Amino acid sequence: MKKEKIDIVIREAIPDDAKEVLRFLEGVATETGFLSYGAEGLAISEEDEKYFIENILNSENNLLLVAILGEQIIGTASVKAEAKPKMKHIGEIGISISKDFWGFGLGTMLMEELIIWAEESKVIRRLELTVQDRNQRAIHLYEKMGFEQEGLLKRGVYDDGEYLDVQLMSKMIDA
Repeated sequence: MKKEKIDIVIREAIPDDAKEVLRFLEGVATETGFLSYGAEGLAISEEDEKYFIENILNSENNLLLVAILGEQIIGTASVKAEAKPKMKHIGEIGISISKDFWGFGLGTMLMEELIIWAEESKVIRRLELTVQDRNQRAIHLYEKMGFEQEGLLKRGVYDDGEYLDVQLMSKMIDA
């Protein structure tokens, strides 16, 4: 059996990606209950998203990556950090992948890119994330990449009539 090879490009998002980024994020929100928002979407305009991406590009401690197959965004990965001097070393990670592309190693590729970027940034010294306790596939990825659980947030999210626990995980950069 011959495996089909697909070419996925991972690059920094640019303002012209705004419309496609929003389309992607609204699509993945309905594929799974693992995100912090649902079918209500992000409630942000294309212009606001362009402005948001422009600010990320001009920041030393924020990043938005897109994974593209052909012309279609199939994944995003981000590091979000504050500008406040006492907090700017902490980057919160978010990764979303279209369900059709789960299980192909894309999450690993995106996480590797985020970690390399954080190491090279010389600003980010701590990466952290929250993940629903039921999302064992993601937890396995994060543990594989060196993240450790720091705590369990009981009833950390409410989804479809149910309170769910959320893990807080982190990875120290150059520790």
